[in-house]
Amino acid sequence: MQSCSDDIADEFDSLSLNSTTTTASTTVDIKHSSSSGSEVTWAPPSIATSSSKPHAPSGDPCWQAIRRAQASSDGGALALHELRFLRRLGSGDIGSVYLVELKCAGGCMFAAKVMDKKELVSRYKEGRARIEREILEMLDHPFLPTLYATLDSPRWSCLLTEFCPGGDLHVLRQRQPDKRFHEAAVRFYASEVIVALEYLHMMGIIYRDLKPENVLVRSDGHIMLTDFDLSLKNDNSTSRAQVVSGQNPACKNSSTYPSSDYPTEPPPFGESSCIIPNCIVPAVSCFHPIRRRRKKPRHRRALEIVAEPVDVRSMSFVGTHEYLAPEIVSGEGHGNAVDWWTLGIFIFEMLYGTTPFKGVDNELTLANIVARALEFPKEPWVPGAAKDLITQLLVKEPSRRMGATMGATAIKHHAFFNGVNWALLRCAAPPIVPRPCNDVVSPQGCTEISIEYY
Repeated sequence: MQSCSDDIADEFDSLSLNSTTTTASTTVDIKHSSSSGSEVTWAPPSIATSSSKPHAPSGDPCWQAIRRAQASSDGGALALHELRFLRRLGSGDIGSVYLVELKCAGGCMFAAKVMDKKELVSRYKEGRARIEREILEMLDHPFLPTLYATLDSPRWSCLLTEFCPGGDLHVLRQRQPDKRFHEAAVRFYASEVIVALEYLHMMGIIYRDLKPENVLVRSDGHIMLTDFDLSLKNDNSTSRAQVVSGQNPACKNSSTYPSSDYPTEPPPFGESSCIIPNCIVPAVSCFHPIRRRRKKPRHRRALEIVAEPVDVRSMSFVGTHEYLAPEIVSGEGHGNAVDWWTLGIFIFEMLYGTTPFKGVDNELTLANIVARALEFPKEPWVPGAAKDLITQLLVKEPSRRMGATMGATAIKHHAFFNGVNWALLRCAAPPIVPRPCNDVVSPQGCTEISIEYY
């Protein structure tokens, strides 16, 4: 039996980006032309050397390893031959991902997404590769990837990001009893996905590819969204904060909530949302003080700040069939509401072990998404709050979908997330903590390999 080093060498010699993905889902990327909107176009990617963010935390051992490697390399830029490829982690539409470490600074594992530039150009995918790189360079969030370096050769382009030893939620779900997660685990993972999507929307990015395969589990059990080559990024999008009236705090803690009691989207204030009457003098007589009646306590509606863009639009047909939103299937054009649709599909699959509109083939699946009503299986039992959340997320009309106008703010207030401390998600105990990296990565049979970097 050949060692894994020989396998990796062979893969580099015959790397084809047309290879089948490691998951059962199929990703589509077809663009519709329309006079009402179009996909943002991009120039081909340029050659770049390794780089690190100026705000990189000094306590991160991986950043320290990168800096040591840069200091010892010629010109301070990393090259592909300075990476030790341990094994292949998976493949996607525009590249393959490998587990690597630095030869001169071992101990830290990285995930290296390697892309064949010739294949990217021949398949008109260079724009997607550039978008993913630009997005990764922007991100700075605990539930999103860290880009440690970009490495280039005349043929290969590589993105060096962090390695998540816990794998993805698709594989993790398959290992659970009945191939589904318990309610508490779904609440945990969905909460972290929501704040990651909220951050992306604030950055003017529509993710468009949420599915369990793209939600990785870090070594501490928290999640990381990955794979941004289908994302839509608009530098001209303006994220204007607005102050809106939140839901009644007294109602938020109720254990059950009829669907009709939910305001679909609390109405925002007008442009002049806050007026401070500091120039108004109370008309109260100094000689005849008025006895004021004690007012009955009433619940005040909390103020929320929403800063998610709603002006980014696209006509592209992209995503995974079972997760596509109706407006994408029908070609009407879409905005960031598609991410909240995919959140509903994501939660449904995590709870039930299947997606709600899956057909015998992709064509029937797309027809079900557009025309078939949402139905919940009789088994397993799922609490009413979870069903209500899914129902409001899987509204086929995007303007009426939960999150369409208030973004993550409306979703966070749903009764399904009662008890979630959104400000301290990183302190919450994960339902599953992966084994240490040394147990996941076995060095047996993996030796230094020789690869042609041309």
